[in-house]
Amino acid sequence: MAFEYEELKRSNNSAARAGILHTPHGDIPTPVFMPVGTQATVKTLNNTDLYDLDARIILGNTYHLYLRPGHELIRELGGLHRFMNWKRPILTDSGGFQVFSLGPLRKIDEEGVTFKSHIDGSTHRFTPEVVMNIERDIGADIIMAFDECAPYPSVPEYTRAAMDRTHRWAARCLEEYHHSGTPDKQALFGIIQGGFYHELRHESARYLTQELDFPGYALGGLSVGEPKEIFYEMMASTAPLMPRHKPLYVMGVGSPEDLLEGILHGVDMFDCVLPTRIARNGACIVKDGRLNLRNAGNSRDERPIQEGCGCYTCQNHSRAYLRHLFRCEEILGLQLATIHNVHFLVAMMQEARVAIFEDRFEDFREQFLANFRIIPHEIREKNREARAASHKKKN
Repeated sequence: MAFEYEELKRSNNSAARAGILHTPHGDIPTPVFMPVGTQATVKTLNNTDLYDLDARIILGNTYHLYLRPGHELIRELGGLHRFMNWKRPILTDSGGFQVFSLGPLRKIDEEGVTFKSHIDGSTHRFTPEVVMNIERDIGADIIMAFDECAPYPSVPEYTRAAMDRTHRWAARCLEEYHHSGTPDKQALFGIIQGGFYHELRHESARYLTQELDFPGYALGGLSVGEPKEIFYEMMASTAPLMPRHKPLYVMGVGSPEDLLEGILHGVDMFDCVLPTRIARNGACIVKDGRLNLRNAGNSRDERPIQEGCGCYTCQNHSRAYLRHLFRCEEILGLQLATIHNVHFLVAMMQEARVAIFEDRFEDFREQFLANFRIIPHEIREKNREARAASHKKKN
């Protein structure tokens, strides 16, 4: 088989596990963090950077690649691997989250979604069959079914309707995948929905795993603005229902504490724009939380971002130099901060994998969290609102 998952080791004290994903473009040790390359590029990094960081798989976004440069062009130029000259595995999401985030710019019906491009306002149509053909043309190793992601919060009636539609669309995606797709080269993952209702999550998990046979599964519709405790409850409640012989992916998760919580419950794969996005604002992930490179206290600090870090940035540059780059708005500052952040998460996952093999993952997690300062949800929301108000005032 071109795609296969092997569980190599499971923790004695939790559902944490280490495994390996075999794909046409190489093997992926799990658990794994996948940097996001929305438009066929991980922002500010080139492929050599990613190889040096040991990124074993990256993501592309179906919605954005469909709009620019177009899936047909990507197919004509040999598929996304050749187009961006990336030798390792790629995963593409279905574009569902982006489409449903368009709000009044999209209209949902039973057959699919009609939406207006955020770029030029042109009208487009996604159905499960259309999305499968787009993802086929893009040519990623792992592709996602087209789903409807209910927002947080949402009432039970709407959440159920979105979940039921996701199930019907999943069946159509699977049929199209086998009929005109490339199942010998691509693995299609089904997406569990159900919002933040345990009974709906369980129903979705049972239907997609028992009635439909996907090569892998994802938990979608999480980490969309809900408090962490609710997110953790949904993950802990649903993950045990997944088949052990297939990979489990939680979409859109990238905070270190969230990654470790997911691993604890048997999650194999994660992705998020967080490490690249916050890097562009001068924020770096460190062992005790985050470091703001823009702070004046770094102006004469000769230390690296993180003592003992093996990334290129920490091996070669000081906080003082990085602060200077950000103050001068030099592009190099964005690249160096991104290198550190991606390295931090990739390395943390590698350390977690070793800890699982050595039956000490729970201790590893506890020791990490004992030093890592987590920003409470309420504070994050207030900060987000304050930034939005400031931006609106400026404009």
